[in-house]
Formats: sequence, structure tokens, C-alpha cells
Amino acid sequence: MLSMQLRRSLQSVPANIAEGYSRYYYQEGVRFCYIARGSLEESYSHISLAHKLGYISQDTYNVINVEVQEIRRLLNGYITFLKKNKRGDNEPGSAHRIKEDSIQYLSDLDIEDPKN
Repeated sequence: MLSMQLRRSLQSVPANIAEGYSRYYYQEGVRFCYIARGSLEESYSHISLAHKLGYISQDTYNVINVEVQEIRRLLNGYITFLKKNKRGDNEPGSAHRIKEDSIQYLSDLDIEDPKN
């Protein structure tokens, strides 16, 4: 089961980068890169667990760790590039982006106790 989860999360990294690249507006590209970064961290978590369970050796884990750090660095650099480049920001229709309304959450302190 762990191997299937690892395969799924690893495949998600380049798939989300590719999907983000195919989107025209930079916000969508950045969003898909964030998803790819999350999948990378999920994959690293599975690899760490496999190491702790003794499925992979320390040497293999060290090599993978270096590779994950490099991929993380490259992905963060690409995100920075996309944010600066803002491809499609001034194109017709860019003002019609989908945005979520900000939601104000109530804390327990904000709700008055009806007994008082």
C-alpha cells in the first residue's frame, strides 16, 4: 500500500507542473506549482516512512534526500519566476479571474453564550 501511495504522489509532481504550465494566467500556474510542491512533500514523507520501517537503506535515503532538496529548490525558483513574470496578467479577460471571497471565521470567543 505504501508503494502505491508513493507512486501516486510522485506522479502528481510533474503532472501538476505540466498542468499549471498549460494554464495561461500565472495565478493558475502558481497554484498548480503549490499543489506539486505539496505532492513532493507527501512523497518525501512516504520515503521517510519507508526508511524508518527499514524498506530502504540509509545510503539510498541520503541520495533521495539530496534529490528532494534539489527538486524543492527548483520548484520554489520556478514559483518565484512565475510570480515575477505574471504571464497573461494584462490580457483581455484577465480581470475575470475566479477569486474566493474571504470568509470570516467565528471563534468560540466571538459567539455569545445564550445562557448569559
